[in-house]
Amino acid sequence: MDSRRDFLKGVLASSAAVTAAVVAPPACARETLTRPTEGLGLLYDATLCIGCKACVAACKAANDNPPEFSTEDKLWDTPLDTSGYTFNLIKMYRNGTMETKDAEINGYAFMKTSCMHCADPSCVSACPVSAMTKNPVSGIVEYNADKCIGCRYCVVACPFGIPKYQFDSPTGRIGKCELCHHRHKDGHYSACAEVCPTGATLFGKTSDLLAEAKRRLALKPGSITTYPRGRLGAAEINNPAPVKWREEPDQRYEGQVGNYLQHVYGEKEYGGTQVLKLSGVPFEKVGMPKLPPYSSAATSETIQHTLYGGLLMPIAVLGALTWVAKRNVKPEDAEGDQS
Repeated sequence: MDSRRDFLKGVLASSAAVTAAVVAPPACARETLTRPTEGLGLLYDATLCIGCKACVAACKAANDNPPEFSTEDKLWDTPLDTSGYTFNLIKMYRNGTMETKDAEINGYAFMKTSCMHCADPSCVSACPVSAMTKNPVSGIVEYNADKCIGCRYCVVACPFGIPKYQFDSPTGRIGKCELCHHRHKDGHYSACAEVCPTGATLFGKTSDLLAEAKRRLALKPGSITTYPRGRLGAAEINNPAPVKWREEPDQRYEGQVGNYLQHVYGEKEYGGTQVLKLSGVPFEKVGMPKLPPYSSAATSETIQHTLYGGLLMPIAVLGALTWVAKRNVKPEDAEGDQS
């Protein structure tokens, strides 16, 4: 027993020593990646959302996803959260008497939940087989099921809890929003933005969407302004081949400016995201996490590369374990003499 205890102590001590030696130089995290110049995204304005969930239904149809039931009658698609088959969902904030829309006290508000398409996505960084990738031009975080091994590292890595595993898939598969990039070749953009009746969800280049968001924040609450619907900005992008969106009628309309929080969620959170959000209720209360202005992928990759670069860490630990094992294992003849 003493020999075994000494062996375990030796293993732990040697491993700790080797680890300390390997990571002794201070690891400097790489810079957080930035959005592509032509990066595509969405602007969600909660003050314009009426909670109709047309976007949820359109997303299901565009991605051939089945309904999910949370009631016994199973008559309607009633998902309670995003899942491997529900990529987009509208959630509701409620407080007190719920008399006033977009009021924190005695009010209610809506919030769209879907992939944020981070500038420096953790899911891409964590994926060991490059099943998750970020398009260098459009910035869309895309998923390749043929490469996926079902490890679910992306599920754990995402700070927004977006990639979800399809547990009934025999091969292992992840489901998430990809901004309907499979529809771009036909001139269609994100289905959720195409069908939104109030323009609460708007599609376009993130740079254009950010400028539109800041324009709205500068307006006086209660004043009248013109809101675009559907798609915003230039008609063509390179993604990487030129994409020309289908022609559609002018969908601008006049509406009353909401009482916005003076903050564009996604402008700086987690190093920036390509999906931006406006709200009249604090974002933490409508389900959006409070995040630093940098991506954890930058830090985690630095640590991984420091420890495992050139297989230095595994070789060092294996060598330490081998040395400790040889030192603590007695020759057979010696053990035979003691028996």
